[in-house]
Amino acid sequence: MQAISPHSNLPLVRRLEAVGFRAWPAASVVYDGSWQVRLTGGHPSKRLNSVVPLDPSDYRDAEMRIEKARKRFEDYGRPLVIRETPLAPLPLLTMLDAEGWEVFETVKVMTADLAGLELPDVLDHLPSHDIGRFIDALITVDQDDPAIKPALAEIISAIKPATGLFTVENPGEAPQAVALCVQDNDLAGILSFCVAQDQRRKGLGTEMLSTALRWARISGARTAWLQVHTHNLAAIALYEKFGFREVYQYRYWRQGK
Repeated sequence: MQAISPHSNLPLVRRLEAVGFRAWPAASVVYDGSWQVRLTGGHPSKRLNSVVPLDPSDYRDAEMRIEKARKRFEDYGRPLVIRETPLAPLPLLTMLDAEGWEVFETVKVMTADLAGLELPDVLDHLPSHDIGRFIDALITVDQDDPAIKPALAEIISAIKPATGLFTVENPGEAPQAVALCVQDNDLAGILSFCVAQDQRRKGLGTEMLSTALRWARISGARTAWLQVHTHNLAAIALYEKFGFREVYQYRYWRQGK
């Protein structure tokens, strides 16, 4: 078992983790020591349904705490998932590996300096405050199950920092792209960024991302952040074009089958 690369700037990791939690809030959050246990009954997102250890030294009674968390997840009808960031204790990861757990997904966390970006002087698309309309567009563009609409409404309504809901759609046509930007003091997160499959490679992603980042900068953010799966090479290439660079990675673990 090889852990994700150690990170020399753990305070930055902690800060990005904290703004990430606020930008995509789980319905239920409890702490077991420094382990955050996040659960959301109506939405399957792993970010909303995972155990996140947040202190490299907090490993005591790990087996007992994992079983305690497993029971909570079972009450929600969820399989237990552990999210490993650079803040996770190495002995915990060694134990998971020895007991047959497996890594099944890896995500990059990237940031960009907004001050140095060349962005349009005007917004191509104005943000909306219509959560229902945004969710309908998101479900259509991302081809999600419409059954998650109530959960998405609860999640987005629970976001406390300022939010910009962006959609691209023409009258009488299906939505083409969506993006959610959450501005939390000097940090702005890009979430739920998606372009319809039949609209990709037409410059729409660049247009939408430019608009969201411009709005974030106008709103007072100095740094943008986002999360992207390591296998999504097209998205990573787009983000790098905008100056985003990897800060750290996190991984999801589950019990081996």
